[in-house]
Order: sequence, then C-alpha cells, then structure tokens
Amino acid sequence: MVGFKATDVPPTATVKFLGAGTAACIADLITFPLDTAKVRLQIQGERQGPVQAAASAQYRGVLGTILTMVRTEGPCSLYKGLVAGLQRQMSFASIRIGLYDSVKQFYTKGSEHAGIGSHLLAGSTTGALAVAVAQPTDVVKVRFQAHAQAGGGRRYQSTIEAYKTIAREEGFRGLWKGTSPNVARNAVVNCAELVTYDLIKDTLLKANLMTDDLPCHFTSAFAAGFCTTIIASPVDVVKTRYMNSALCQYRSAGHCALTMLQKEGPQAFYKGFMPSFLRLGSWNVVMFVTYEQLKRALMAACASRDAPF
Repeated sequence: MVGFKATDVPPTATVKFLGAGTAACIADLITFPLDTAKVRLQIQGERQGPVQAAASAQYRGVLGTILTMVRTEGPCSLYKGLVAGLQRQMSFASIRIGLYDSVKQFYTKGSEHAGIGSHLLAGSTTGALAVAVAQPTDVVKVRFQAHAQAGGGRRYQSTIEAYKTIAREEGFRGLWKGTSPNVARNAVVNCAELVTYDLIKDTLLKANLMTDDLPCHFTSAFAAGFCTTIIASPVDVVKTRYMNSALCQYRSAGHCALTMLQKEGPQAFYKGFMPSFLRLGSWNVVMFVTYEQLKRALMAACASRDAPF
C-alpha cells in the first residue's frame, strides 16, 4: 500500500467538500502557468482571419508561450489571476467534486450499483451548480491571464479592484458573463472528468489489475484528463473568448462560436489543445491523488480523535 491506508468508515460529505477544495488549490498552484499559456493561445488571433493570425502569431506552442511571457512580461506573469483562481477552486471544486458522490447517491436513491446515467446526471448537476456559485471568480481569473502587460499598464490593480471595476462598468451581469458556455463546459468537463475517473478506477479495481492506492489513482486521473481535453476543448475556447471579450464584441456565446468558425475555421476550437491537455492531465493527477490522500488523512485524524485513550 502506497500512501495513507483506506479507512473502514467512508469519508463524510464534509471531508469530501473540504478535501476537494484543498486538493484543487494545490493542483492549481502547481499547474497555473500551463493554464495561463492555454488562455493566451486560445485568445490569440480572435480579431484576425486564419492567415493573418498564423502570420502574426505572438505565441507558438506551450513552451514558446511560457518563454515569451517570461521574456516580455516577467516570470510573475505566469501567475496572473492566481488569487482569483484559488478563490474559484475553493468554491468551485468543493461543490463539483466534493458533492459529486452525495448527488450520485441521491439520484440512485442510496443504491451501491450506480449506472452510467446516474454518473452523468450527478456530474452535470454539480458542474452546473458550481458554475452558478463561482462564475465571477472565473471571469476575473481569465481577464488577468489574458491581459498582456508588456509596454502597457495593468488592466486591474488587484483582484478586489477587478470585481469592483467589472461590476461598475459592466453591471453585475458582467461578473456572470459567459455563464451559459461555462455551464455547458463544466457539465461536459465534470461528466468527462469525474465519470471517466470513477469508471476507470472501478474497472481497474474490479479486474484486480491494481489496488486502491497511488498508482491506481494516478492512472485513472491521467486517463480522465486526456478524455476531458478532447471532449471539452471546443466549449473551453468559446468560454475563454467570450469571458475575455470587450463589451458588445459578441452578442452571445453562440455568436462568438460562429464568428470563430467563420474567421478562423474549425481548427480554432482546438487552439491551445496541448497546454489544455498538459494542464488538465497534470491537474487531474495532482488533484485526484491529493484528494484521495486528503480524504484518508482527514478520516484517520477523525478516527484517532474519537478513539478512547
């Protein structure tokens, strides 16, 4: 057995809620530069056609994007929007991941044999609910990540100022800008991520190919990250473009997607695919491995606290 030993008592909803938020914050701290590179690649060329965009591309590839940002804006640019990112994960991941099992049990009425439909329904529900709560933090995070500071001033002076400025200039609706594509994205992401992780892990355990420890969690998380990137990339690009857009640039998320298709072609929907995969793959591995260990550590701590001397 590698890592903390599984306890006989299953984790409580509170343990899952706190564990998911904490694990997601740890994963964000480690993979945030990849997320920033992904955002820069996704918004690149949005005001140009495919030929002009390719000719004038500032960022080329994951490593090229990171090196360009470090050279022109400094190393700290890779962590622009980190505060909003951590605020987002603490509220967002706690709901979409921490409440997933509880919602799944609700849909199956407590049955241990949950079908694929129950998994998908639970993933969609917690993903959509998480967006409704955490959308303003996502808008601010994307705005910080998308803004290139080289040769210009800062778009916002601080995270708090960003919330206030967006609310003042665009109204409270501005803080929930892109909610529709984000709900769609996170319903898809949650289903692909959590359901894939759940199913792969269960298959590995039932077939006795692995035991319920770190190698099993690593394999399941990595596979879930790859599946999620393929499925969710188009929605993710539209979400990023729309949330970062100027006032009245796009009439709706659908108009944003149509404009992308007309100006840049279908390949635009997979812009930033490699950093998306590197980010989601590594994020999933760090998050799920940490989450599984945190659940066990917290339950072990609760058991030792309640144990008689």
